[in-house]
Amino acid sequence: MRDRALLVFLYNAGARVQEAADLRASDVFSDPTPRVHLHEKGDKWRVCPLWAEAALLKRLLSEQRGDVPDRPVFIGAKDTALTRFGIYKIIRRYTTQVVKKGSDGRSRAVSPHVWRHSTAVHLLEAGVEVNVIRAWLGHASLETTNRYTEITLRTKQAALEKCTVLGAADERIPRRPVWQTDSAC
Repeated sequence: MRDRALLVFLYNAGARVQEAADLRASDVFSDPTPRVHLHEKGDKWRVCPLWAEAALLKRLLSEQRGDVPDRPVFIGAKDTALTRFGIYKIIRRYTTQVVKKGSDGRSRAVSPHVWRHSTAVHLLEAGVEVNVIRAWLGHASLETTNRYTEITLRTKQAALEKCTVLGAADERIPRRPVWQTDSAC
């Protein structure tokens, strides 16, 4: 359950791996709306809404011993907070069958940062405004967000379909522009 909650959380929040490692029980809220407070780089905080499925975090916390607010949400075998490397190992365990190609064409391992990148791209594809994605990911600059929100083939195909005029291939382009042949003038 811990691993599933971690994977859902990373994707839902677009969290950095360190933000997941630092997440404490007191940072998870379920009422009135499910949300999580993330401690970002630069000693800043941001709030991310959570899906209903991310309620696994509360269930995970309730099954862990004690009701200590400062308790880490994601704990390892020794009852201590998972480290960045521990989270990376969990991601690798579940993604060994996934092949990701780098820009050089070579296979690369799926990392927690790929989860964050996927969140940004999927939000963009869903029509979420880039400035909202910037705030969601906790970027200070839109320029940083633009690196994540690459235009995918699906997005390009949807844009192409919006520009396609049905039956336009059957019509002939007139030799003279219509405005020059308008007899009403």
